[in-house]
Amino acid sequence: MPANWTKRIIGIALLSIIAAGLVWFAWPQPIPVDIANVTKGPIEVTVDDDGKTRVRHVYTVSAPVAGKVLRISHPMGERGPSLHVGDKVVANETVIALMQPVLPAFIDARSRDQLEAEVKAADAAIDQQEAEVKRLEAALEFYRTEFQRAQRLAQTQSISAQAFDKSRFEVTTNEAALASARAQIEVRRAMRASAAARLIDPAGVAVAPEPTCCVRVLAPANGRVLRIIQDSEAAVLPGAPLVEIGNPLDLEIVADLLSTDAVQIKVGAAVKIDGWGGPAVRGKVARVDPAGFLKVSALGIEEQRVRVTIDLVDPPETWSQLGHDYRVIVHVTTWSAADAMIVPVSALFRRGDDWAVFAVEDGRARTTAVKIGHRNNRVAEVLSGLSAEAPVILHPSDRINDGTRVIRRASVEAPARH
Repeated sequence: MPANWTKRIIGIALLSIIAAGLVWFAWPQPIPVDIANVTKGPIEVTVDDDGKTRVRHVYTVSAPVAGKVLRISHPMGERGPSLHVGDKVVANETVIALMQPVLPAFIDARSRDQLEAEVKAADAAIDQQEAEVKRLEAALEFYRTEFQRAQRLAQTQSISAQAFDKSRFEVTTNEAALASARAQIEVRRAMRASAAARLIDPAGVAVAPEPTCCVRVLAPANGRVLRIIQDSEAAVLPGAPLVEIGNPLDLEIVADLLSTDAVQIKVGAAVKIDGWGGPAVRGKVARVDPAGFLKVSALGIEEQRVRVTIDLVDPPETWSQLGHDYRVIVHVTTWSAADAMIVPVSALFRRGDDWAVFAVEDGRARTTAVKIGHRNNRVAEVLSGLSAEAPVILHPSDRINDGTRVIRRASVEAPARH
């Protein structure tokens, strides 16, 4: 009997162990979750977008007259000012560009024939006028002789006063006519020279090795060369842009923000500037334009944008590597609080029209309705529904329901790299 009882006790114990194991495996296990606590701390809401740096005062140096501008940046030994992007310029001293007269235009066959005919006509007119001068010189010589004879007769009172006056009048009249005829010769010679000059074409112009007649275009302000617009030698019209200059240490930032975001921004608001390859830089809003404009996004969506101008607050030493037309990312503060109740936005989910979280109480998830105020892409302001240090579940999955047993997921440390 004792042996049989022993076997029975052992069998019952084994069956109990097996049953307990089956119950343990069938019993629902706590779900590992990420848990964070509601805390009190600073929070700020920002408008984030791309921006672009620019020199505050950019001077565009233009051609003052029509002509040929010599090459601006060139190897040493060539004509023109050797100027390159980044070079320092001094107001009213540094030569930005040299300009020369352009070569005459080509002449077509019909225009050439017309001009040659005008030259021949001018030659004939000169010959005609020279003949007229000779005629007037002969007439003047004759009337001078007559006047001299009249003077001798007047001494003996052998000539009337009227005849004497007429003789003097003829001399004076012919002197004036001769002077006019000689002036006409000069006029016709000038007309002939004008017609001959229009016959000159580029093939007949010798290019001087050095500029003999130049216009020196000087820098209008101190700074550095930002961009050379007309680098090569070329014929330009008056007002054609040549070079842009400015002070790279006098930077500002412009950002084209959505109009729905721009209405929340006030002048003087703090700005964080990053995404340019260096440390974050502080700035402040200097101007919000009163007018917007239409801009098409990369996805082809028409958006109404407003230009916001930002001044840099940090000293130039912290952003000296920035230059003109560099891309940056701006974070404009629209609201901030120093000591607010905050919860990670990854813990929030919608429950009807309200916000809710899964709070952890006694190892179980409890659905808790919360009222949310301001929020950014990381945390949200809690107005009611949660207390400080309350644990909440981050990124709740569809396996989490009200009353589900949960356990904090163990953090896995990355292996150290040597």
